[in-house]
Amino acid sequence: MSTQNQSGQPVIILKEGSAQTRGRTAQKNNIMAAKLIAEVVKTALGPRGMDKMLVDGMGDVTITNDGATIMKEIDVEHPSAKMMIEISKATDQEVGDGTTSSVVFAGALLEHAETLLEKNVHSTVIVDGYREAEIQALKILEKIAIKISADDTASLIKVAKTSLRSKLVSDESEELAKIAVNAILNVAEKRENGNYVDIENVKVEKKAGGSIRETGLIKGMILDKEVVHAGMPKKVENAKIALIDSPIEIEKTEISAEIRISDPAQMKSFMDEENRMLKSMVDKIVNVGANTLICQKGIDDIAQHYLAKQNILTVRRAKQSDLTKLAKATGARVVTSLEDLTSDDLGNAKLVEERKMEDDKWVFIEGCVNPKAVSILIRGGSQRIVDEADRSIHDALMVVKDVVEKPAIVAGGGAPEAYIANELRKWSNKLGGREQLAVQKFADALESIPSALAENAGMDAIDTQVELRSKQEGGNQWYGIDVLAGKVGDTYKKNVLEPVSVKEQIIKSATEVASMIIRIDDVISSSKTKAPPGPPGGEGMGGMGGMGGMGGMGGMPGMGM
Repeated sequence: MSTQNQSGQPVIILKEGSAQTRGRTAQKNNIMAAKLIAEVVKTALGPRGMDKMLVDGMGDVTITNDGATIMKEIDVEHPSAKMMIEISKATDQEVGDGTTSSVVFAGALLEHAETLLEKNVHSTVIVDGYREAEIQALKILEKIAIKISADDTASLIKVAKTSLRSKLVSDESEELAKIAVNAILNVAEKRENGNYVDIENVKVEKKAGGSIRETGLIKGMILDKEVVHAGMPKKVENAKIALIDSPIEIEKTEISAEIRISDPAQMKSFMDEENRMLKSMVDKIVNVGANTLICQKGIDDIAQHYLAKQNILTVRRAKQSDLTKLAKATGARVVTSLEDLTSDDLGNAKLVEERKMEDDKWVFIEGCVNPKAVSILIRGGSQRIVDEADRSIHDALMVVKDVVEKPAIVAGGGAPEAYIANELRKWSNKLGGREQLAVQKFADALESIPSALAENAGMDAIDTQVELRSKQEGGNQWYGIDVLAGKVGDTYKKNVLEPVSVKEQIIKSATEVASMIIRIDDVISSSKTKAPPGPPGGEGMGGMGGMGGMGGMGGMPGMGM
C-alpha cells in the first residue's frame, strides 16, 4: 500500500505483499465468514440436530454434535471466523452448554445487521441498538426466570436430561442425568454468598467396552494404576488409606560418593542396614494402622516385599491431582514425610479393589462417606461412542453446576428467546431514531434459535414462527418448539428446562462478538513471512541484482542530487 505526498512522490506505508480491504467490502467479508461458521453448526442444534464427522490432518475421526467440539476441531483461516470460534470456547468454559446457540445467534445478529448496513444505517448506531437490546433482554430474562432450591434434585435431573437429549446418548439420558446430579451435589460446597462447585472434583474416566448403560458413579476414586506387587492383596475391605507424597526408597546422596569395601562381611552389613531402613519405613506405615498405601513417588523393591508381607495393598506413582482428589474423597491427609504419618492422617473407604478393565488393571476406591471428590466411569461400545458420551456428560455436569450455583431456570425449546423477542419489539416502539431498527433486528435474530430447532425437526420454519408468535402474544410464555413431537407446545410442561445462566451467557457473548465484527471497517493483512535466502553464491545472491534499480539514486526522495 502506498500514497503520494504533495510533491507527487510515492510514500510507502505497508510492506510489499500486504493487503488492505476497506469500508463496506471489509464489513461484508467479515460478516460472510462469521455467517458461514454459524451455518456449519446450525444443523446440529437441538435433539433432532445432525452430527458432524470431523477428520483432522492425521486422519483421526471425531463424530459429534457438540458445538464447542465442532468449533475446536475445524481449522479456520479467516480472522472473523476465529472470533466466532472464540465465543463458543468462552461459553463452553463459562457455562458448559449453549455453545451452538451462541454461535447461531451471533450469526443471525450479523445477518440482520447486514440488511441495516445496506440501508446506510451506521455501524455505531447498530452496535448501540444491540447493546440496549442486550440489557433489556437480560432484564426480561431475569423477570421470567423460575427460582428453585439449589438441592431440588427433581428439577436438576430435568435440566441435565434436557442437555443430554440433544446428544448421541439421549436414550440413556435418564440414568446419566441422575449420575451427573449426584456427582455435583456430592462435591458442591456451601459458602456465604451461595454454593460453589469445582468441576475438577468430578473425575471422569472412560473405557471402551460394554455399553453406555454400564456407566456409573463411584463415590470415591478410580486410579488407572495396578497394585505394584503380585504378593499383595487385590481387595481390601474397610480400608485405612495412607497417602504419601515421598519415595519409599533409600535417598541417594546429592554429591558423588563411593564406599570402599574390603571385606565381604562389610558388604553384608551395608545391605542389611539398607534393608533395616526400608523395613522401618514399612513398619511406620503398619504401626499407624494403614492397610492401603497410595504413593506419588517410587517404592523400592525391598520395601514392596515388606509391604506385601504385611498385606498392604499398594499403588505407586499416582498422579498428584489424583492424590489431591483422594484426600477430598476419603478424608485422608497427603503426607510429605513418612516421619509425620499418624493414624489421624488416614482416610477411609469401604472397599479398595484392583479390577481388570479390558486390557488394563485399575484400582477402585469405593464407598467413601460424604466424599468431596467423586468419579464417573463411562463405558460404551467403541472409543468414539465413549468420547462422545464423555463430552455429553461434561455438558450435563456443567448445566447442573450452573443451576446449583445460580438456582434459576427457564423452559427450553426456544420459548424464552421467542418471549424476549416479542417483549423487545413492544419495547422498541418507545425508542426514537434508528436504534429502534437495530433493537427490532436483535429480536428477529433471537427467533433464529426456535427457527433452527423447528427446521432440524423437519417442521416448516415460517409456519412455526407465525404460530409461535401468536401463542406468545396470547400469554403462553413457555410455548416453544416441542422438537420430539414436531409441533409448538408448552415446553415447561414437557420438562424441557435450562439454566438461566446459560441463556445469559448466550445473549452476552453473541452480542459482544457481533458488535465487534460490525465495527470493523478496515482489514490490513501483513505479507507472509518470506523464506530465508539461499546459500552464498547460489540463487540467493541473485536478489542483489535488484540494487541496480536505485538508478543513480536520483529518484530517492530527500537526497536532492
